[in-house]
Amino acid sequence: MKRRYYKILGLLPLISLLILILCNYTIDRAAEGKTFSAIESVPKNRVGLVLGTSKKRTNGQPNPYYTNRIDATIALFNAGKIDFVLVSGDNGTVYYNEPTTIKKDLVKGGIPENKIYLDYAGFRTLDSMVRAKEVFGLDQVTVISQKFHNQRAIYIAEKKGLHAIGFNATDISGQSGLKVKLREYFARVKVFMDLVFNTQPKFFGDRVEIK
Repeated sequence: MKRRYYKILGLLPLISLLILILCNYTIDRAAEGKTFSAIESVPKNRVGLVLGTSKKRTNGQPNPYYTNRIDATIALFNAGKIDFVLVSGDNGTVYYNEPTTIKKDLVKGGIPENKIYLDYAGFRTLDSMVRAKEVFGLDQVTVISQKFHNQRAIYIAEKKGLHAIGFNATDISGQSGLKVKLREYFARVKVFMDLVFNTQPKFFGDRVEIK
């Protein structure tokens, strides 16, 4: 019995690796052909959904993931590929407010304030995608983030009955980018755990019409 226990224990790293690979592969395949990096090739949707992130890194330096999402959103709007912007992010404390910060930079970039709607309860990608459908009444949307994040968001959206495509903000290379990519592998495993346990957003709330 003890020998069998140690044999199973020894297989755990391999099993974990296979789970990581399978989850990553499943999401990549499901999002194939649904993300776009060129403005001219992305189909038009009425609403673009920007997934929030912090404006600054922990060391106080600008966060390029944030900057590139802002640039991608402005480019998409100026090209007439979206009519409205829904900003979904974390507003967990009075000192941290992703949606409002992003809105300010979008307005600075030329997007009219009345074309921007804020989702203050986008604490996770799951929350953002479910709330886009259930709270903001969307049937289809263009997600704006880096490609790896768009792929995960699209997979979640499709499982929740929201048709989504992604417009890819410029990705980040180097050590910083590698760390984020490694975290993404585990985030993708969490997607399937959430689906199995039917995890719901932290908040829902009253319906908001984007018009």
